[in-house]
Amino acid sequence: MLQIAVTGKPNVGKSSFFSAATLSEAEIANYPFTTIDANKAIAYITANCPCKELNVTCNPRTSKCEDGIRYIPVELIDVAGLVPGAYEGKGLGNQFLDDLGQARALLHVIDASGSTDEEGNPGDPGSHDPLEDVDFLKHEVTMWVYSILERNWSRLIRKVMSEHLNFAKVISEQLSGTGVMIDDVLEAERRYPNKEYDKWEQEDILDFLEILLSIAKPIIIVANKIDTPQAEENIKRLKEKYERVIPTSAQSELALVNAANAGLIKYKSGDDHFEILKEDKLSSKQKMALEYIDKEVLKKYGSTGVQETLNMAVYDVLDQIVVYPVEDEHKYSDQKGNILPDALLIPKGSNPRDLAYCIHTDIGEGFTHAIDARKNMRIASDHELEQSDIISIISNK
Repeated sequence: MLQIAVTGKPNVGKSSFFSAATLSEAEIANYPFTTIDANKAIAYITANCPCKELNVTCNPRTSKCEDGIRYIPVELIDVAGLVPGAYEGKGLGNQFLDDLGQARALLHVIDASGSTDEEGNPGDPGSHDPLEDVDFLKHEVTMWVYSILERNWSRLIRKVMSEHLNFAKVISEQLSGTGVMIDDVLEAERRYPNKEYDKWEQEDILDFLEILLSIAKPIIIVANKIDTPQAEENIKRLKEKYERVIPTSAQSELALVNAANAGLIKYKSGDDHFEILKEDKLSSKQKMALEYIDKEVLKKYGSTGVQETLNMAVYDVLDQIVVYPVEDEHKYSDQKGNILPDALLIPKGSNPRDLAYCIHTDIGEGFTHAIDARKNMRIASDHELEQSDIISIISNK
């Protein structure tokens, strides 16, 4: 299962975002290091389920379907709050960075209202520039990886040069605990022009690592607390400087989801509106809160941003697609008759043989061919799969 880390300073709404995305009970309080041990829980990205198009009733096993929307699980990791010098072990830095090693992407929650200082202490809105927090995380993660490489750099490069070893293989093995893969290093190596590794200075290593980490640990900026007046201008500035910025109100999402679960409103995460179902059950305070969320969040930004962030992380940043494997291509079912039972996330560009290995190693090793269930026709083993494909894998194992 894909793992995505929720990162950021204390008091920026990191745990609120985690709770809103997963409906888990992460501890939320207004002081540094509320999150000490990493919380893990399941969140869901969304996709259009083929069930409506095919006019069938699906029976999901590891995902769920509601009104034609398939909810596909990913694991979120809510790591300890980050402070300056984390890579040197300050605060809970060592634990924070160890937890990041498991993650494929980082959701960097920042306080768009500018009401928390660089240590995560609460202040007045506008008292801190949130743009400073973006580069702060990148610096901490880069220096963390640099500290792992730097202590053995000379020895590693001598080994690469004298024994004619593969640079990417040696570096990825040294960084194995960070979650960096050999393919990540190969791509970074391709993008970085200087191949004279034995002549690299500190600046070269750091420049290379910035490229490597943009591949291995891509970051989405979650600009939280958008319902405050100070946030609007800061979000504009963030979007002018950075590519992936999602305006977010985690507290609004929590309020809406809780109200929907209580049957008071009709709302699904990602919607740009809600419908009040039991107005007589709402207190005047609840009505005011809903009116505020509708005006300052949904009408202004189009959503609370929570679902949009998750979908962007998986589809746009990690380049995944959703494919539905079946065993009976005529009934779109497995052996037990479950219709569209599984929704698998696989890398964009994958082919049927790749899908077979995702299902099970034995199926991959015994792969003979695949069938596009929609078209009821055989497809080539190197055919590039697309979003929402329904595929039957034929294997001799």
